[in-house]
Amino acid sequence: MATTMDIQDRIAKLNWERQPQGLYEPIAYTMASGGKRVRPQLAILACEMFGGNTEEVAPAAIALEIFHNFTLLHDDVMDKADVRRGRPTVHVKWNDNTAILSGDQMLIEAYKQLSSVPASKLPKALQLFNQMATEICEGQQYDVDFEAQDHVEIADYLMMIRLKTAVLLATALKMGAYIANADEKAQEALYQFGINIGLAFQIQDDILDVWGDPATFGKAVGGDISCNKKTFVYLTALQKANGECAQELHMWYSQVNEDNTAKIAAVKGIFEQLDVRSACEKQVDEYTTHAMELLATLPQNAATEQLRQLAMKLHNRKL
Repeated sequence: MATTMDIQDRIAKLNWERQPQGLYEPIAYTMASGGKRVRPQLAILACEMFGGNTEEVAPAAIALEIFHNFTLLHDDVMDKADVRRGRPTVHVKWNDNTAILSGDQMLIEAYKQLSSVPASKLPKALQLFNQMATEICEGQQYDVDFEAQDHVEIADYLMMIRLKTAVLLATALKMGAYIANADEKAQEALYQFGINIGLAFQIQDDILDVWGDPATFGKAVGGDISCNKKTFVYLTALQKANGECAQELHMWYSQVNEDNTAKIAAVKGIFEQLDVRSACEKQVDEYTTHAMELLATLPQNAATEQLRQLAMKLHNRKL
């Protein structure tokens, strides 16, 4: 039976010593750069919860992790992000073309891994994976669109992060439950658990981008502000701001600068003046609470408790 530790070992032992080196070395760099391996853990634990054979879900768990890392390569190019997990991003260490092409190869590798799930389970596994992949692309496009829009509703933002972030966590859980032969009601409850922890995770990420410690956050603080991203923090600030304060926020978010030090400091000051952080943390708590309520409807065993602890660990990430 595969365990979460086994999956981490298998991911670490994936062979990227291939030619051409320029294609595979960035993949090795990315896959060795740490990360919590949350998606494969979720798939394995969901399978264990229903007494399934975790060897059967192992290929899907690895596929989900490779796919997740593939999206990061392309996201970092689109966001012009310099740091990921405390290290230079691939497009910075190499170049944009390398990040795009190595990312493409990672997508192919993810499907190669997925193809090793039991043949009887493969059609539905592919359906779940394909739906997830499409929705993530849709979410990324909404994210890009929102950067150019003057007005974005919080409901629109939540829809976007559900697609871009939460469906990957939710699909990992549903994949594990499906391969363990859980009934459809239980699969859906786990999926919605994943959606809720995913929404909480992304809003917490938005908070960390403003108030996090770069040493523990693994990314440069203020990156979302620099890119004029309409995050939950920013949209909450607009809701709370009066006319003059809202105008100042709009002014800063209309600028594209080489050096954003002053911009980040000014916007952060407005957020703190409006006490935005506590409102955002309240929303994180609400999604986490709903996730725990969903988990309480499912079989209670050691795997369930590990899922509960994992969700709380994501919730309690340090600022």
